Amino acid sequence: MIKKSIIVFTILMSMTVFSYGQVTQDDVIGRDAPNTITTTVPFLLIAPDSRAGGLGDAGVATTPDVNSQHWNPAKYSFITNDVGVSISYTPWLRQLVQDMNLAYISAYKRINQENVFSASLLYFDLGSIQFRDIHNTLVRDFTPHEFAVDFAYSRLLGKHFSGAVAMRFIYSNLTGGIEVQGSQSFPGKTVAADFALYYHNDEIEIGGMPGTLMWGLNISNIGGKISYTDNENRDFIPMNFRTGLGYVFKLDDHNHFMVTVDFNKLLVPTPPVYYNVNDILPNGDTVFVGDRIVKYGKETDVSVGASLFQSWYDAPGLSTAFIRDKDGDGVGTPSPFREELAEFTISAGLEYWYDKQFALRLGYFNEHQYKGNRKYFTVGAGLKMNVFGLDFAYLIPTTQANPLQNTLRFTLTFDIGGLAAEKS
Repeated sequence: MIKKSIIVFTILMSMTVFSYGQVTQDDVIGRDAPNTITTTVPFLLIAPDSRAGGLGDAGVATTPDVNSQHWNPAKYSFITNDVGVSISYTPWLRQLVQDMNLAYISAYKRINQENVFSASLLYFDLGSIQFRDIHNTLVRDFTPHEFAVDFAYSRLLGKHFSGAVAMRFIYSNLTGGIEVQGSQSFPGKTVAADFALYYHNDEIEIGGMPGTLMWGLNISNIGGKISYTDNENRDFIPMNFRTGLGYVFKLDDHNHFMVTVDFNKLLVPTPPVYYNVNDILPNGDTVFVGDRIVKYGKETDVSVGASLFQSWYDAPGLSTAFIRDKDGDGVGTPSPFREELAEFTISAGLEYWYDKQFALRLGYFNEHQYKGNRKYFTVGAGLKMNVFGLDFAYLIPTTQANPLQNTLRFTLTFDIGGLAAEKS
């Protein structure tokens, strides 16, 4: 219980603290320290389904499936069947606690050749915890939970091209209304939107071998900030830019092989570096206690619209990995561009299908060491019948004692179109 309380408290603090910290130049130039970007409701970026989970969390440019809602709803325009439903379950952070889990339900319905509607529910259960005061007196038992409900509309825009928009309601209740540092807390709520594009061309040939080329783009979670108290300072949700490529090699009628890669970047401001107290500003003024004056990077207290653009060029570039032309003392010129590149995560996956019934998957996820340092391999398998499909994925971190170690994902799909065909 104590360990889980610490985890939840850390989540709450991360939502507000990073905006107020000050770092001196001496601490930063030549430093070997992370500069991670934190947001509220990070569960929105967790891969909820087993197929993408087995591909290194890649899914924006893969072949369409029932779970396309999370990765790229525009893919539904090219899905084969007319109706589908899937249910996914992921025990989460089992190296730390035993009762956290992520559940996901996704469904779609084709209206006609051009139009498809879809919906999903993502539910994150943080398990049961005990809240205690400074005297270790039990305040209450509570089960923190978060969820997101979204609806999407996908339309075919051309023979090989489609687009989609999605609307999402987000609810996050981490405290159950208790006081946090003297302030009354309440659930965080907001709405967000996605914009997605997808290219799918199955008329490609390489060396006489037929194949399918795919490209995808999804800008997701464009929405209002969240606050859990009456504090005027609100925090960004994980607005995200995702794009990628995929290609299916059709070796013969029974053997298909797919390769795919995704690139992701948070569209949220990077924490800047502030002048320290008693520093002298370029205009000759002295920095006093309480002043928050940016020295490197950009101010993070901006609007959602401004963040979508500023997040591409606001990195301070002061960690050792982001300093170019270092001299013998380890001090060099900051390189914001290098830090911006480091904010991209890369997911790559391989998938083999035999007779469209049995699949094997392998993937890798990479995040820069100063931006979160998540690095892991994934493996997975799938079995698809006319009506039912079952997939699972397993995560293998590259470092020991990783909280993501032994993460399993399970997905059950139900193909109503396949059921109709089987009855026929």
